Amino acid sequence: MANKGVFTILSNAPLTDSVWEMHLAGDTSAVTHAGQFVNIELEGLYLRRPISISDWQEGELTIIYKVVGEGTARLAQMKAGVELDLLVGLGNGFWSVPEERVVLVGGGVGVPPLYGLARRLMAEGKSVSVVLGFNTAAEIFLCQKFEELGARVVVATMDGSAGVKGTVIDAIRAESVEYDYFYSCGPLPMLRALCEQSSGEGQVSLEERMGCGFGICMGCTHETHSGHKRICKEGPVLLKSDVVW
Repeated sequence: MANKGVFTILSNAPLTDSVWEMHLAGDTSAVTHAGQFVNIELEGLYLRRPISISDWQEGELTIIYKVVGEGTARLAQMKAGVELDLLVGLGNGFWSVPEERVVLVGGGVGVPPLYGLARRLMAEGKSVSVVLGFNTAAEIFLCQKFEELGARVVVATMDGSAGVKGTVIDAIRAESVEYDYFYSCGPLPMLRALCEQSSGEGQVSLEERMGCGFGICMGCTHETHSGHKRICKEGPVLLKSDVVW
């Protein structure tokens, strides 16, 4: 059950030229799974801004966002001490599975929710590999934090400026990443390619433009084999086998 509450910015700093990390203090009791998101109210803007949760603990959560429009540009200007109105614990996130060897595949701003997931899977004793895709070396973030967890980390860049040149699929092949189950978040073409190339089951976190963020407006539906599902409510995380591409 989502909560509505006031959160106070503890810190807000850039990770790259366009990606920022914000730490917030407030009631995180509604956050139960990695892959859930918050919806942030910004004065003067009609719609809240949905941002995935990168990590959380009691009383604190971390979001990582890319500056792409007016809302996120405004977030990037905010300083410690500013209070924000948040809807917290929205959506259905990732869930644990019996398989021991798992790979987490992220692309661009799809990377952040995989960090909180990796931390929890590592705590369960899973063998975790992380494959991250970016356009260029200057856009890379969070790699060191994944490594500090003890996960195996493989990086792909489209221009070859760091790691394997090409896509995350190229990196999985080039580095012989073995797994029995995958978790993924990133651009739809990346998710589709991963689902087509992977013989096993997995979970994908989808992104659609959202209106309300909690299932009323029906504006963020995606077709599945069991009917249209709302990304903000039944998603954003869905089973590979259920998604219709």
